[in-house]
Amino acid sequence: MDIEVTRAAVDQIMAEAERAHPRECCGILLGEGARVTAARPAPNVHPSVETHFEIDPQALIDAHRAARAGKAQVLGYYHSHPNGRAAPSSTDQAWAAHDGRVWAIAAQGEVTFWRDDEAGFVPLSLRAIDR
Repeated sequence: MDIEVTRAAVDQIMAEAERAHPRECCGILLGEGARVTAARPAPNVHPSVETHFEIDPQALIDAHRAARAGKAQVLGYYHSHPNGRAAPSSTDQAWAAHDGRVWAIAAQGEVTFWRDDEAGFVPLSLRAIDR
């Protein structure tokens, strides 16, 4: 399965991961269909930010309200693994909603994309685009 992602969104995720280190960063992936056009940073409100993430609920509410008002749709989420791999962890798999959303995971200088399907995480092929 393929996904298009703007270079700006990938750069945003990488920059957020670097700034947050050694804590996990997190945010919301915005766009249309199979095209991620933006990565919106959100506060990580989990009590253990070095090893877990929880997107601030207000940031999610705001993003969904904006989508209903005609702005970019919420396609999924991103976070970093400061001391891990750019792949879903056992914690990610345990807490995932299996709702078909896209997840981006940043670690070790790369960002990978996954679809959170009913059966678990499925890797997505990334095609970087300018817009």
